[in-house]
Amino acid sequence: MAFAAWTLAAFAIGALAVYAGLAFTTTLWLRQHYLAPLVTSNPGALGPGNAALPVSRWYTGPNGKPASQAVIDRLLQGFQPPVTKVGPNSFEKFGDPQQFLAQHGYTQWMSYQPASRFWPFQWIESGWLVTLSLILIAATIWLVRRRAA
Repeated sequence: MAFAAWTLAAFAIGALAVYAGLAFTTTLWLRQHYLAPLVTSNPGALGPGNAALPVSRWYTGPNGKPASQAVIDRLLQGFQPPVTKVGPNSFEKFGDPQQFLAQHGYTQWMSYQPASRFWPFQWIESGWLVTLSLILIAATIWLVRRRAA
């Protein structure tokens, strides 16, 4: 009795681990490569409620070459947003660091998968998952028949 319970538990644990690994790999790495991502130099135009899937972000400097995050951080240390009075005794700093960077010749770029690709991604993902399932089923049948012979 206990052996059967241990076997069932081991199978369930293994299935869960494989499923979790496959789900994380798909979500964190595979899905963003199904189709070539789009690139924009105006990530704000996508809107705050846009369901686009960001793939990567980077900056280019005045020379058009990629700028490291260290260079951007160093430049932003000089960013001093103007102070504005918002109440009788309260002040707030307003300013856009992206505008500050743009004034210094730096452009932020973003590659992304647009929300409009939801259904094509569903079909792509379904396709490779069904193919993987068929391969695993075929391998299982082959192994069982080989052992039975």
